Amino acid sequence: MDAATHIPPTLSEARLSGVLETAVDGIVVIDEAGKVLVYNKACETLFGYRAKEVVGNSINMLMPQGYAGNHDGFMNRYMETGQRRIIGIGRAVHGRHKDGTEFPIELSVGESVTPAGRQFIGIIRDLRPKVEAEERLDTVQAQLVRMARINAMDEMGSALAHELNQPLTALMLYLQAVTRKARKPGSGQAIPDDVLEIIDRAVLEADRAGKIIRRMRQFIEKRDIERVSVSLPELVDEATDFTMIGSRARGVTIERHHGDDLPDVMADPIQIQQIIVNLLRNALDALADVEEKTILIETWRDGDFVDVAITDSGNGIAPSMLPDLFKAFATSKPSGTGLGLAISRTIAQSHGGELTVEPGGHGRGARFRLALPVAGQGGDEEHKA
Repeated sequence: MDAATHIPPTLSEARLSGVLETAVDGIVVIDEAGKVLVYNKACETLFGYRAKEVVGNSINMLMPQGYAGNHDGFMNRYMETGQRRIIGIGRAVHGRHKDGTEFPIELSVGESVTPAGRQFIGIIRDLRPKVEAEERLDTVQAQLVRMARINAMDEMGSALAHELNQPLTALMLYLQAVTRKARKPGSGQAIPDDVLEIIDRAVLEADRAGKIIRRMRQFIEKRDIERVSVSLPELVDEATDFTMIGSRARGVTIERHHGDDLPDVMADPIQIQQIIVNLLRNALDALADVEEKTILIETWRDGDFVDVAITDSGNGIAPSMLPDLFKAFATSKPSGTGLGLAISRTIAQSHGGELTVEPGGHGRGARFRLALPVAGQGGDEEHKA
């Protein structure tokens, strides 16, 4: 006789009960009519139903509406034809929790012939952790591709700035040579004064363009951090002039209110201007769909800190966006990277300062506030707006 026939029934039942109770995966046994005979502890965790709520009822209660309707047809077809759709195969399907939510599961079904008729044993594995891991992997891969593109643009921007600076410098020198020669006594050049005035203006514009390109090159090039004592209003004004170039800034009014006799801050000028540029670009985006397009820039002293606030006349920031506003890769812009505010806050905190926001709304725009410690003060642990 087989050794298993000598095991007392009570011991076999205890072992089976132990397996059912300790199994990581859900185990369900149903009869030919789809009535649940066995429903283990893992299933209670998966579906939210207690065993006493499920045993004796149709397995359809654990299925979404579409699956429940098809399940009876699959069962009848199998009983009549023996054609298998899932038995002995396994597949990814969806389960339905007690609260009505649907979630992905992997279902493997086996068949057993018993004196009481056919029974079907389902092994159920929760696929949510796997799906979430795959989604995180897809997100990370997309972020890596985006970062590679950003790095490539940095390289291209630096090269472009370098290449443009040379012809602009040559253009300025040529124009200056023309005016010098025309104004030289006895040169005999018949160039009207109004034309010479236009050439002078062209020289100024070429010089301005060269300065913009040099600033852009400094802004994007890789360099060591260098903190010096600088005037925050001057940094803000330079970054503002740099940012308000182009079609996006047309029709936008900039109001500047700088405090009197503000002390310098100890900061890396390029990094701080990076914050200002990012905040201004966000403000311009916020003004895209509003009629009144105004950006207010204020600087003042607050104890051991010098603060700058940038307020737009947009619609404010939605409450749902606030929790993730300063997190990396969180963005509502189709072409955004979600890095600007995260990097800006990191820069501010590395300087002993802070970057905060008042979201606005209800007819008020968002107000971002950057606080930096006064040179020589070092800042405190926390600076609250």
